[in-house]
Amino acid sequence: MGCDAASSEEETLPVCDDEGKCDGTGTATDPFKGLGDIETREWDFIVVGSGAGGGPIAANLARQGHSVLLLEAGKETGGKTEYQVPVLHPTATETPDLAFWYFVDHFTGGNRGDSKATPEGILYPRGGTLGGSTAVNAMITVAPKNSDWNNIATLTGDATWSATNMKQYFDRVSKWLSVERPQIGAEVLFDDSIMAILTATFKEAADRGLAGPSVRLDNPAANLFVMFGFLTRDINEALMAGFAEGVYQFPLATKNHKRNGTREYLIQTARDARRFPLRIKTQALVTKVVFADAPDAMGKWRATGVEFLDGANLYAADLNADNAAAAPRTIRVKAKREVILAAGVFNTPQLLMLSGIGEKAQLQQHGIPVKVDVPGVGKNLQDRYEVGVVTELDDDFSSVRRCTFAADQTDPCFRDWQDGKGVYTSNGGVASILMKSDPSKTEADLHIFALPGVFKGYYPGYSTDANADKHHLTWVILKGHTENKGGTVKLKSADPRARPAINFHYFDDGDVDQGQDTNDLTAVVNGVEFVRKIAARTDEVDHFTRHTEVWPGPATNTRAKVADWVKKEAWGHHASCSAKIGATTDPDAVLDSKFRVRGTTGLRVVDASVFPSIPGTFIVLPIYMISEKATDTILESLGETRKNQKFPQ
Repeated sequence: MGCDAASSEEETLPVCDDEGKCDGTGTATDPFKGLGDIETREWDFIVVGSGAGGGPIAANLARQGHSVLLLEAGKETGGKTEYQVPVLHPTATETPDLAFWYFVDHFTGGNRGDSKATPEGILYPRGGTLGGSTAVNAMITVAPKNSDWNNIATLTGDATWSATNMKQYFDRVSKWLSVERPQIGAEVLFDDSIMAILTATFKEAADRGLAGPSVRLDNPAANLFVMFGFLTRDINEALMAGFAEGVYQFPLATKNHKRNGTREYLIQTARDARRFPLRIKTQALVTKVVFADAPDAMGKWRATGVEFLDGANLYAADLNADNAAAAPRTIRVKAKREVILAAGVFNTPQLLMLSGIGEKAQLQQHGIPVKVDVPGVGKNLQDRYEVGVVTELDDDFSSVRRCTFAADQTDPCFRDWQDGKGVYTSNGGVASILMKSDPSKTEADLHIFALPGVFKGYYPGYSTDANADKHHLTWVILKGHTENKGGTVKLKSADPRARPAINFHYFDDGDVDQGQDTNDLTAVVNGVEFVRKIAARTDEVDHFTRHTEVWPGPATNTRAKVADWVKKEAWGHHASCSAKIGATTDPDAVLDSKFRVRGTTGLRVVDASVFPSIPGTFIVLPIYMISEKATDTILESLGETRKNQKFPQ
């Protein structure tokens, strides 16, 4: 049943991966950690990383009949309650064996008084388990705009990147990824605070000219059915049709109200190893790509495999890194056709540089032999700007009053979730608004959403603070299509177990030559002003207990003060673009339009690193789509077409 050669037919694969009640106990052992015969075999493809980029392409190629070795630095721990329960996604990012912690800087020389800063920098949690960051994210599954794809097509001259062609990959993802809209139960319907927030949201959205129902402030109950009827619209259909501004529920990557993602797709594929030759090896920290002894006649280096360290908790970002072996064994594995890097926006450029591909001066600084001088590796790093406006209510949200967030049998809301109902079946979001920061914008560039609790960004312990009480509300303002491309990922050393140096160079510390810093900042400030208008409207709704803004607070009462607060307190969690696709004439392009690494053969990158500009407002679905596209690109190079597959429903 397992896909590890050292496993037996009697081995039980992880619980809660497909269906049925989750017992919350997780897995006692990791069934994918064994080596088996992987050293002695030659694999058609080696995929590094099991997240939104690596997971689908590994499963797809195996389902095509190719032997695939998937290497993941983390463990398989998806049976954990923190993984399974949607509302616990913040807790998942602070759970050992699920999360990796990176620390980043926002400015040169420090973080300018950011309240979230630690001596190491600002916390940037990522997934550190089978499934990568799809195992800890908020499951929000929103398509990019058509312009995101069309821009890549124009940039590269490759028409296969056009939005018209990319639509097929949305459809392909939908075959294996379950996406649900959270159920709206009685506990939400009869929560006066949520009803008032939704009423005010629709009223303010309508005043801004966004599509939506007519609502009454004096009788929120009368708005009930029209509001929830409007929330059932599909934001992804609207985005792909080009008409997206408005109020929506978030579509979530859940199945039967449990998280699902690349982990489930991989395990489903690995279970049928006789038909789909996929081998998953967890606890494998890849340290470099292995190349042929000399370049070919065209001067290109051919990737022939990778080396990895075998063992648990080896990477410094692992929350249990102190327990790692001091001298783990180095394993070399061979690829017959290609190596595909999908280690993520921070680790893919790190791996390229450790393998001798990157900016010559930086490699020489760390004593790494230069194979290909590609100065764009680790440059062009981008992210959203996000801030949270927090208000305190006079009373608790009734919908979560019973919830302890202990997520065990003492928690009534956890018991509801086990029965497939209740607030734990959602990620906590009340509603989202997709809108333009200014009417002059050609497309919506703000995604604003409300959630009960306190969320000021990421810092150690933030998930505990978020649920400390039940009478706070946070409006998150997310700036999509940020213009700053000035971030960097650099090596701290040649040690593959060390985290790289990551600096996003926010606002005036980044791209400023065409007013990018001012444009981004103005948009976020406009978003703050908009949610403050919603808050004022909420106070006008009958039967709503009053609230007070506590973050940034009433003293931050001018645009200039708001702007200063945004520059100091903004954060992001959709890092991307650090090994970008580009035109052949672009000296900073790392990849061509077919995901191939410059100066090499048999080496591609398929993860968030590849985008020239950050796409959409939530990044996981665009990554899934490029993974599906990369599958077709590789099969085309082999003269193959996709086989029809049946997927579990």
